[in-house]
Amino acid sequence: MNKSKLIALLTGPSLFVMLWAFNPLALEHAPSKVLAVLAWMLVWWITEAVPMAVTSLLPLILFPLLGVMGLEKTCLSYSNRYVFLFLGGFMVALAMQKWNLHKRLALGIISRTGTNANRIILGFFLASYLISMWISNTATTLMMLPIGVSVLTLLVNDTDRHTHKGVKNFSLTLMLSIAYGSSIGGIATLVGSPPNASMAGILNESFHHTVTFWDWMKVGFPFSITLLFLSYLFLVKVIFPNRLGNFELGKELINAEYNELGKWTTAQKRVFVLFISLAVLWMIHDPISGYLKAYGIELTDTALALVIGALLFIIPSHRVRSEPLLQWSDTEKMPWGILLMFGGGMSLADAFNQSGLVAIITQTMQGMDQSNVFIFVVVLCAVGLLLTALMSNIAMVNIFVPIVAALAVGSNISPELFAIPVTIAASCDFMFPMSTPPNAIVYSSGFVKSSDMFKAGIVLNMLSFLLLSMLVYFLV
Repeated sequence: MNKSKLIALLTGPSLFVMLWAFNPLALEHAPSKVLAVLAWMLVWWITEAVPMAVTSLLPLILFPLLGVMGLEKTCLSYSNRYVFLFLGGFMVALAMQKWNLHKRLALGIISRTGTNANRIILGFFLASYLISMWISNTATTLMMLPIGVSVLTLLVNDTDRHTHKGVKNFSLTLMLSIAYGSSIGGIATLVGSPPNASMAGILNESFHHTVTFWDWMKVGFPFSITLLFLSYLFLVKVIFPNRLGNFELGKELINAEYNELGKWTTAQKRVFVLFISLAVLWMIHDPISGYLKAYGIELTDTALALVIGALLFIIPSHRVRSEPLLQWSDTEKMPWGILLMFGGGMSLADAFNQSGLVAIITQTMQGMDQSNVFIFVVVLCAVGLLLTALMSNIAMVNIFVPIVAALAVGSNISPELFAIPVTIAASCDFMFPMSTPPNAIVYSSGFVKSSDMFKAGIVLNMLSFLLLSMLVYFLV
């Protein structure tokens, strides 16, 4: 273990003991204990001294020991409906990856964007965006990166990539399009990025307010598609223009990659039908559930995800007696840690409420001028953008959303009007390699320097803030 990691490992519990034992803010016992646990988790979340999923288990240990919440109550947060919504989504994503459907869809999109350098970049932007709407942005980036590297290897040589400015900009922008397209695509749907579902879970658990798949998508999709095309235009026209025009071998290369996949297999067709069925059912869920509710039947977006997920373990991949589309052994690749992070964040949010810490922070922030709701929410978004640059996006949502939701309730405003823009801000950090997993993944490829990412990211961060301000204006 290196020295910095050891320091971070010891700083978390040390800060916890100091805040609990000395109570420098002179809080009552319950909120001081929750604040101490928050400080410990925050240090470990920011520094990743231990895996984030392990940090997310601390409430299960500390809250019962400190008398903040009983074990049964703490455990309930880890079984929130949105944990299972993401579980169903992960099952579909696993099936897509197992049968190579995700690669087929990505190459199919890219092959239709032409051989022009900028249109190839647009193809990678669109492919990353569309796939990341349904599977995690990290998985999307990991899948798209080898495709991007193979395209660059065959289209440009190493000498030109280091000496020819246009080729260098093309290579750089292609890599950035994968990371940024994946992050922006994650904004579009409730299951596209962990912070989205985490926010919905917090509102449901702590404020008894339900955010459906459609509630999110009608805000997230227009915002994300606008940000996607503006980001593309700024990257290829303003920040890193390449002016390369058409690649002679571009179409042949991408077609060759696509042809290597062969014809659609029976398994791919069946997974695709289930994937499209789930997407459509999620989008038309509201009117169907409203109709069924009159008959005492509750149909939720979580139930739909689990039904489709269960069918993957039942429907055969080829012949009637062949293996099913998914087997339980496939779930070894499931990102279980993210589900634990949901639970830890929701448990923390619940403790914030029960201990009265949210009320204390809310009263303090209510001292700010709230006469102009638009400006107030824009300021909250700016704080969210700043926080997500300092810590992981899911940690920011777990800590900050309970506060902004309580501020909304205190002003007799629906909590989602404050919480959704702040959660979107969590996915809008493009400046640093450590800001998001997609940024870190493309940085590790060697095609992107941190200075180049900062140059592009600071422009896209400002662009995101302007779009967030417009979104808040229309919402509020």
